[in-house]
Amino acid sequence: MGVLLITFVVLLIIGMPVSFVIGLAGLAFFAATPDIPFSITVQRIVAQTQSYSFLAVPFFIFAGNLMNESGITKRLLGLASMLTRRMYGGMAQVSVVMSTLMGGVSGSATADAAMETRILGPEMLNRGYSKGYITAVNCMTGLITATIPPSLGLILYGFIGEVSIGRLFCAGMIPGVLMMVVLMATVNITCRMHGFEKPNAETPKLTKDELITNLRESIWALLFPVILIVGIRFGVCTPSEAGAFAVFYAIIVGAFVYHEFTFDGFVNALSTSMIDTAAVMLIVTLSGPFSYSVTYVNLPQALSTLIFGITENPQLLLIIILVFLFVMGMFLDSNVNFLLLTPIFLPMVTRLGVDPVHFGVLMATIVTMGVMTPPVGSALYTVCGILECPVEEYTKAAIPFFLAIMLEMIVLVFLPGIVLFLPNLIYGTY
Repeated sequence: MGVLLITFVVLLIIGMPVSFVIGLAGLAFFAATPDIPFSITVQRIVAQTQSYSFLAVPFFIFAGNLMNESGITKRLLGLASMLTRRMYGGMAQVSVVMSTLMGGVSGSATADAAMETRILGPEMLNRGYSKGYITAVNCMTGLITATIPPSLGLILYGFIGEVSIGRLFCAGMIPGVLMMVVLMATVNITCRMHGFEKPNAETPKLTKDELITNLRESIWALLFPVILIVGIRFGVCTPSEAGAFAVFYAIIVGAFVYHEFTFDGFVNALSTSMIDTAAVMLIVTLSGPFSYSVTYVNLPQALSTLIFGITENPQLLLIIILVFLFVMGMFLDSNVNFLLLTPIFLPMVTRLGVDPVHFGVLMATIVTMGVMTPPVGSALYTVCGILECPVEEYTKAAIPFFLAIMLEMIVLVFLPGIVLFLPNLIYGTY
């Protein structure tokens, strides 16, 4: 166990890519443990790819990129702008609503944050927002995609923990909308404090005809998560087949409904998806030996004993685990955290009667928030790089949004019915 942890920490400190950190740490453990055949390392690497359910990940990544090329994203932006144009901090509110709508298209918080920063950032600068605030609001609102289906985090959690992905998709809807409300309130308060973009009384009010026209334009994107949930619930498709359908859906809508889908757009989406999928799969495969090593040294049992020694109250236990996941998210990629920590913490919480679907939504949110925190948050550095914003400015502006999300997490911990209402309504109770 010492070799595993020391190798892991040293490689992480020297800045090695995290996929190789976990892979080499696992190999070091096998090399230092003569009782285990070294050939198992190769077996564990290959075994990580042998899952039909995991096909959902590359399919949904490809579908999200296709939808960005098909005109769906542009129409969602128009709808969000229309709904928020008379609000305090109008452009910042667009970011919140846009992330909620994009949650049913993208599935990736980092991709959503980068896309919105590129689209909204220049106009927000022209309207007087500071770079720190622009990067903070566009990055933090991307967290909404962590719960609204098709969330890649929920797919990974369901795949690793053998939890119903259909139930997880249903469970993420209400928390995602609740997060939108919480973040919109935060934008309103912070924009008033900083004097950003006061509403213009001369801006025309939203009319019924305008709303209907915009909804008609955006309906194909808005229906997508509903179609996924209905299809999975009634056995029309598995999560993997739903991912394949999402690809087909994006191509049909872009080519025959919006008439904006081109061959160059297809090639660009395919190229981006190959890179994104390769990055995820490298982490997934190399986590195999590491996960085996963690199980071999009984780390889950040791950590379980330690935490249960503090408390056996389910709510307090959940809060302790969420704090631990938040700290881990500051140093490790969210996909790594799902792969390594789900097998450790899921048995612990289910032992105390916590619903695995409830825990999955909490974990998906708090782990994904790690990509938005220093020192190694991928989404943080992506948005700051786009606008050339110092990390210190981003961090200072993001504090109110962190606090708002933490408050929502506490509410969800103590009121699990908010998370479980839809899955129990659609699928029934266990």
